[in-house]
Amino acid sequence: MTANLDQLRRCHFAVDLGAARTRVYVKGAGLVVDQPSVAAVNTRTGALIAVGELAEQMTGRTPSYIKTVRPVSGGTVIDIEMAQRMLRHLIGEKTRRVLRRKPRLRAAACTPHDAGPLARRATVETLVGLGARRVELVDTLIAAAVGCGLPVERAEATMIMVCGAAATQVAVLSLGSIVTAERVAVGGEAVDNAIVQHLRHQHELVLPSQSVRPLQLALSGNGLTPHGPATTEIHGRDVATGLARSVQVDTAAVRNAIQTPLTAVLDGIGKVLRDCPPDLVADLADRGIMMVGGTALLPGFDQMLRQATGMPVHIAERPDVCAVQGMGAMLNGKVEPMVLNPLAG
Repeated sequence: MTANLDQLRRCHFAVDLGAARTRVYVKGAGLVVDQPSVAAVNTRTGALIAVGELAEQMTGRTPSYIKTVRPVSGGTVIDIEMAQRMLRHLIGEKTRRVLRRKPRLRAAACTPHDAGPLARRATVETLVGLGARRVELVDTLIAAAVGCGLPVERAEATMIMVCGAAATQVAVLSLGSIVTAERVAVGGEAVDNAIVQHLRHQHELVLPSQSVRPLQLALSGNGLTPHGPATTEIHGRDVATGLARSVQVDTAAVRNAIQTPLTAVLDGIGKVLRDCPPDLVADLADRGIMMVGGTALLPGFDQMLRQATGMPVHIAERPDVCAVQGMGAMLNGKVEPMVLNPLAG
């Protein structure tokens, strides 16, 4: 990280391409884009019909010749051309015109910790297609740690957990670098799917993809905590008849259904702690875990981690935008590397 800070200060904009949302930070303008990573395409003509919020609302409600696509999966670009088209429309003509005036336009982008060469190349090519002459890649874990104010440059351990839509990344940082990290292929989507499958098997109810947010409805109130409401009314479609139907769902049963995917996250935390040097683990006993990412807002998730690990667990002030805010801090030169003077003699 410290080797690239000078290069990052020269970048003009930063992009956080997530499986759920895309965020763009422009130096001097701040966060200009925070939209779902979705595009709607006319399959007959290839024309782009909508992007972002509007495209997400169209999911599951379009005629056969209109298809909604997600060009990003798990922080990795899987369709470069569509990602470029989506970004162009999300950024807007006015902001793109400002960026085009920059001599030798430079961009920065977040990449998952375990991203391979092909995934990194896809991210670079996506931004090069937008006019960037040079692209700097920053690990999402470090960007998120900077964004939520963790002292990543100091010689002390900080533990961060990035709870994304498609995956959860856990890492211990010290001296501006990742000491040990683990990626668990469980995120907010897996939790949503667990609730959907529970309702289908136990209540023979199919939930609409967009008109009902199963997570928010089933976990209303205190959510995963036992102090939440005993039952919640859910509206959906009957599996057998296809007719609309409402059922009263036991939230305790929903909590049990969610435990399976969340247990994998606990296993990932345990593996990171086992691979971490003992001195750093001793630091973490006091500082605990910082949760960032959209799934960190899952009601009761932090309490479950606190009970399972016995460590303090904190949620960042704005967990969903920590990564892009960290990139913005680096672009604006707000992160100073710790200078290590060689010993004389």
